[in-house]
Amino acid sequence: MLLYCIPLLGAFIGWFTNWFSIRLLFRAFPKYQQQLARELGHTVATQLFSFDAIRTKLTDPAQIKAIMPVVETHLDTFLREKLPKAMPVLAMFIGDSTVNQIKGVLVAELDHLFPILINQYVNNLERDLNIQQLVEHKINALDITTVETAVREKLRKPLQQMLWMGTIIGLLIGLVQLCIALCA
Repeated sequence: MLLYCIPLLGAFIGWFTNWFSIRLLFRAFPKYQQQLARELGHTVATQLFSFDAIRTKLTDPAQIKAIMPVVETHLDTFLREKLPKAMPVLAMFIGDSTVNQIKGVLVAELDHLFPILINQYVNNLERDLNIQQLVEHKINALDITTVETAVREKLRKPLQQMLWMGTIIGLLIGLVQLCIALCA
């Protein structure tokens, strides 16, 4: 009669082995956290993040053109309201057509200047911002409980499937062992 418990014992061993492996995986994280942080930081900095891609996207003429209406509105407000308040004498000599001409010249100049400014800004950012170090610091600051909870929430279904697969494989191995024991 005890022989018939072999498949159930196999199923339990399969489930327990997978459950224990998952637990060990999370318990190993603190031990390897700094090494993992260093390697992930390097990967992000060298393969996933690119200042060149950011520079290209930000200086794209379509991107510059998209912000020009905001610039024009701001310039219009500045030339028609703020400048006359700051320099009332100048306001007496500048009419509507002059304001429009100044605004047109400034918009054209800013259209040319923005890519240069953005390039310089991204260059400074690239010089001053160490992506690898930033990622490393963030990963090293992670709390293992937070990581485990997040992974368990996001991977709940695959983790349950692993437990079920261990149970089924253990049960099948137990059935094979039972068949061997009965045939012997």
